[in-house]
Amino acid sequence: MKTIVTGTVGLDKVPYLQRVERLARQRGHQVSICHVGRRMYAEAPDVAPGRILDLPLSRLHLLRRSVIKDILVQADRQEHLIVNTHATFRWRHGLFPAFDFDQFARLDADMYVCLLDTVEMLHARLLREHQVNHSLKDLLVWREEELLGTEMMRRGCSLLRDQDRPPAPFYVMAIGGGRDTTEMFYRLMFEPRRRKAYISFPMTHVVDLPDKREEIDDFRRRIKQHFTVFDPADMEEYQLYHDAVAASERGQKVLELEVAGEPLRFEVSEVLQAAGDINAQIYARDFMLIDQSDMIISYIPELSGGRPALSSGVERELQHAYEATREVYVIWRPAAAPSPFVTETATALFASLDEAMQYFHQKDYLAGP
Repeated sequence: MKTIVTGTVGLDKVPYLQRVERLARQRGHQVSICHVGRRMYAEAPDVAPGRILDLPLSRLHLLRRSVIKDILVQADRQEHLIVNTHATFRWRHGLFPAFDFDQFARLDADMYVCLLDTVEMLHARLLREHQVNHSLKDLLVWREEELLGTEMMRRGCSLLRDQDRPPAPFYVMAIGGGRDTTEMFYRLMFEPRRRKAYISFPMTHVVDLPDKREEIDDFRRRIKQHFTVFDPADMEEYQLYHDAVAASERGQKVLELEVAGEPLRFEVSEVLQAAGDINAQIYARDFMLIDQSDMIISYIPELSGGRPALSSGVERELQHAYEATREVYVIWRPAAAPSPFVTETATALFASLDEAMQYFHQKDYLAGP
């Protein structure tokens, strides 16, 4: 299995992939990881740490090609290989590509994964490690460009495959939010037949209801025991916008947050100006996660009076999954009956999580790899 992993600068991909490698080794798989950036620094000892992207593009291009050439030789000798690289860079030179089709087509990866982290985490790491102060808007655009660049890489390389071989799959995966998704990455790489599920549940409706949040957390935990899960809560970014709105209403000009254990300041006006991009990316990203899944599993808790904690976001996710011909499963806890907009799009409706798990067991969805 050869996997190409991309993501913008500031993601902390190295420790994440090291955890993936350790997990794979504990389960009997030897994985080699090629960090393109580290190898480029090794070939350019005159370049100070964190400054390689400041090189002239011509030298940067030659360094990268030299490193990928060595990786291509290594790939022929490795059963399992992860190549940690980038698809794009948005730096002082502007926007420029970080790969060459001819080399990556020769690598012929079996899977492409673009890793994501929240915009505030990217901002904090770029300030700390590279002394680069991109605006939130720039970071949001760069993240979107990296996604698109990785998809173009995958499509272009797949076109050069033999016609009888399907395109390699492409996945988006969050690595931030204080949650560890390495188990899900491992399953994508070594257990591709395990069912992939996008889990859907209300967030804002239950923010002040600890018993309902605990109920939802139990749902998330049990589903993750058996499925390769894409969880929207692994990439929670709406809170930044919410905090900025609250700060603006209090008349504050600056929003002070703790990010990665360090204080960080944002101009409230900057966050509010980027609000449209933040919300649009949340919307598009959740649909992308549904599209890369086999099914959606939605949990609807009961509020006081038997009312459903059913947000417009959850309803839209269910509709999108139905229209994308994914299996749609709804665990409906409220006493009030679900509307036809739920029942007519659901593959199956359950009154409890236990009932859903029994159904998945009967369908042989819990068999693992």
